[in-house]
This record gives sequence, structure tokens and C-alpha cells, in this order.
Amino acid sequence: MNIKQAKEHIRNTVKLYLKKDEFGEYRIPVVRQRPVFLLGAPGVGKTAVMEQIAQELGIALVSYSMTHHTRQSALGLPFIEEKKYGEESCRVSEYTMSEIIASIYDVMEKSGIKEGILFLDEINCVSETLAPSMLQFLQYKVFGRHRVPEGWVIVTAGNPPEYNKSVREFDVVTMDRLKVLDVEAEYGVWKEYAQERGIHNVVTSYLELKKEHFYRIETTVKGRSYVTARGWEDLSQILYLYEEEKLAVDEVLIGQYLRNERIVKEFAAYYDLYHKYKKNYHVEEILNGNVPEEAAARAKAAPFDERLSLLSMLMDIVLGEIRRGVEGADYLNDLMPLLKGLKNLAEKEADTAAFMNTDAFMDMLERQEEAKRKSADSLLLANALSEGDKRKYRKTIRFLEEAKKELYAGEAGTAQEAFSHIKRKFDIQVSEMKEAVGETKKRLHQLFEFVKEAFGEENEMLVLVTELTVNTSSARFIGMFGSEDYQKYNGKLRLSGRGEDLRREIERLEL
Repeated sequence: MNIKQAKEHIRNTVKLYLKKDEFGEYRIPVVRQRPVFLLGAPGVGKTAVMEQIAQELGIALVSYSMTHHTRQSALGLPFIEEKKYGEESCRVSEYTMSEIIASIYDVMEKSGIKEGILFLDEINCVSETLAPSMLQFLQYKVFGRHRVPEGWVIVTAGNPPEYNKSVREFDVVTMDRLKVLDVEAEYGVWKEYAQERGIHNVVTSYLELKKEHFYRIETTVKGRSYVTARGWEDLSQILYLYEEEKLAVDEVLIGQYLRNERIVKEFAAYYDLYHKYKKNYHVEEILNGNVPEEAAARAKAAPFDERLSLLSMLMDIVLGEIRRGVEGADYLNDLMPLLKGLKNLAEKEADTAAFMNTDAFMDMLERQEEAKRKSADSLLLANALSEGDKRKYRKTIRFLEEAKKELYAGEAGTAQEAFSHIKRKFDIQVSEMKEAVGETKKRLHQLFEFVKEAFGEENEMLVLVTELTVNTSSARFIGMFGSEDYQKYNGKLRLSGRGEDLRREIERLEL
């Protein structure tokens, strides 16, 4: 299965393991809660999936790589304690709490979240001294003399032996206590993740043409050669920074992330070509509706791979603006309940004339800010806050902070005046969001117009409509704000059959 299918299985398992009966007892007893064992090649996204599941379910996540643990750190250190049995006193060996178990209690105490996932990576690479204790742990959730707290589901992961010389194959007795999921790398699934994470478009557009280069591990005369999803994502991050600093991107840099000589050379050549296309086609002018005649003519005459690269560049810009538009709307919607609370207080004070100053109003504003801060900190400590939600929390807290400072510095004498100030501030941001959304809709329209003019209603239009359909942000954007062009072409194109033909055509391409 691919990592997306595995994620769904794990998510369902965690939900069911945490399901309780009418007496508050877990429906599946702890001893029957088989840990999940995610078995797959390195770099397919196992850790990222666990973060997503914790964020979606609103539970905590504690992650450990078992290769870093000795028997002492995992099970606890021995110490001598005096004990009395009947009339006789004696000294006995006790053990401190496992570092892993202690981390769970730390997260619970700091975050206030009592349920979560304990994710143990590379569990089949444990040291020889720790291996005998793993069977007890996997069945009874016990490390040493300390049990994993109730409400914590164990998910483990490991690499097959062919990828890691340190792997110790589990025997049947151990495997019979696990829910085993075999995972393989698949570009189509990773692409969805890449779009949400803002992976550099030069990476995704290259992999659209060379899907077989997405994941590769092989043995050559020079040793192990590998390219993984993790490598592409890390390369994407460094490319953004190199471009910001106007540093030259070469094979030496690329080779630090992609350990395959042929793929390094081909990607380096494509990277140069990508920026040449971006410059020659005047991408920003196209999206602003000022399409140079030579750009349209060149696009019409271009080979299919060049057309796809150009289309990817244009879509990347628009999809980035769409993602920001959706995040802006989410942030303002997050503010709405807080403003309603402030409004109700201001109206109550106006009706009762109980307060003629802003003291109670400011007190509520400060409590709202503090509550938001605590909620964000709690989720961060529990590793249960996505990047998008993190940005939303930060914007909301910043709004409340700024409003508080402005009110303290201003001359609002009553709660009604204070609320009026905050509402004006909010209305300005709503207006700015609507203006930005309007500009994004115009640029999306210009993208459709250019594709129609340069390529007609052929494969390129199919690619555009399909991407807008499968991309989570663009689907939400169109649902919230509409797009006549999308509705028009989505109805005219039959995606399923033509999409398969197009996929085969792209796979036949050679750079």
C-alpha cells in the first residue's frame, strides 16, 4: 500500500483504540491493542504521517528513534532501595522510570492532553541488549517496571533488511503481536503532500516528467545510490534559500540531497532550463493579463514537456496565492467568535450602564489572548499543531495583541467605543482579504485565458483543471469564492479517460 492508505489505516486504528464504553473503559483492552508496525523503505514519509494523524485527531505525539537507545535509557537505571518484608529489612534493586515513558508524562503534564501516540521509529534496529525486552513491551506496553499510560497508542516503524544492515528481523512470536502495514513510495500521494507543504515547483514539475526518479535505491560499483522523498523535500527548502540569497545552484549542492549521479545531472540541467523558461515566457506578465505575443507564439510551438514546465510555473504561483487566500479566510473566521464575545459584553454594558469605562472589556480581551496562547502552546508541546494552524494561531494572537496595545494607547472611554475600534480593525483586514482574493481570481482567470489561447482545450487544460480539483487549497478556494472558468471547463472535460491517456503520454517523455 502507499503511505496515504497506511495513514488511513493507522488513523482508524488509533480512533478505535481510544473508543470507550459507557463506563469510561476502553472498548479494546490494552492487552489486545496490537501496536501498528509500519514497514517501509527510508524516507517515504512515515514520521510526517504520524504528525498529521496527531494533528487531525487533536491528540499528542511522542516520537523516538530506537537506534539511539540502550537498555538502560529505554528500561531505566537500577538503584538500591531499602525494603522491609515482615520483620526483616533488605536492600533490593529498583529501576528508575524509562526515558521514553517519562517523556509521555512530561508531554501530558505540559500540554494537558492525556491521550496520544507513542511513535517508535526503527524499532527493528534495537540493540542486542534491548531486543529481549521488546516482546514484553509490544504485548503489555511496559518498559522495565513502568507501563505506557492508558490512552496512548503505540505505533512503530522500521525498514526492511535490504535497506538497513542493522535490522534484526522479528520472529513469528513478535510479529504475531503487531498490526503490520507494508508501505511503498508513490509519487502521486507525495505530490498532494508537496502541494500542501509548498514544495518548490521546480521539484514537482521535474517529477511530473520523471516520476521514476522520485524514489530510487540501488547498489552501484561506487556503493549505495539513493533518492528519497525526504531528500526532495530537504532540497526544496535549500533551493528557496539559495534563490533568496541569489546563490548559484549546482550539481555539488544537489548531490548533497540526491545521491544518484544521473538524477543529479538531469535535475541540474532541468533547474537551469526551468529558470530560462521563467524568464523567456514573462510569467508574471501572463498572469497580469499582458501576454507578450512572442510568449504565446512560442508556447504554441513548444514541445509537450516545455508546455508542462511552463504550465507548472504558472500554476505554482497561482496555487501559492490561493493557499494564502484560504489561510486568510480561516484566520478571520477564527477571530469571529472572539469578536462576538467582545460585542456581547459591550452591548450588555450599554444596556445595564453597569460600566462606563473599558476595564471589563480589556479584561476579556486579555483573557482571550491568554487562552489562545495557552491553546497554541499546549498543541505545540503535544506535537499536534500543523503548520497551517500554527500560522493561524499566530495571526489571531497578533491581532489581539495589537488591538490591546492600541486601546491602551487610545482614548476609548467605554466598552462600546473599544469594540468599535476593534471592529474597524477587523473590517479593514476583511476588506484586504477580499481585495487579495479578487486579485487571485483575476490571475486564475488569466491563467485559464492563456492556456486556452496558447494550447486550446487540450491536454494542458486538462492538467490545469485536474490540479485545481485535487489540490485541497484550490478546491476550498473555488468552493468559497467561485471560479466561472473552472466550472466551465470542469464540465466540458471528461477527466477520467483523458487523464489516463495524458498520464501515459507524460511517462513516455524524455528530457
